[in-house]
Amino acid sequence: MEDPKNAAKIEMAASELIEEARSANLPAFISDRLAKLQILINMITDEEWQLNEDERASILGALYYFINPEDLIPDNVPGIGYLDDAIYAEIIIQELKTGIKMYREFCQFRIAEENRRRNRGLDPHVGREDWIADKRAVLHSRMRERRALRTGGRGWRMRLL
Repeated sequence: MEDPKNAAKIEMAASELIEEARSANLPAFISDRLAKLQILINMITDEEWQLNEDERASILGALYYFINPEDLIPDNVPGIGYLDDAIYAEIIIQELKTGIKMYREFCQFRIAEENRRRNRGLDPHVGREDWIADKRAVLHSRMRERRALRTGGRGWRMRLL
């Protein structure tokens, strides 16, 4: 079982790194890939998305690499310090692309359903967990089936930690 305090520290440090990358004068290749990590933070912090413990741990493990300033290429090396982070981010984003796609679909559905209910004069919070749960179950199932088919149940990213 993951330690919520450590998870929160990883999430916060990763968010800070992303913000730092946005404000730094980094090459576009690096800053673009580090910015893409925000979706992973959103996935694990979104209480309505409800990833299982293994999925959360996998994402937290990937994010941990980024918050470690002494990774393969230390982050303080001018010009290339974030290069390994950007490459690793690209690998992670590709590995989790199905999950990311399903999460984006979930977010779009949630917004559209809230708007649809409001437009009909309904409170979008009444029965919310029911309509959220149905869509989440479909998307989680699809995400896990596709991941299992693609990888035989195993991810292909290298484990650097």
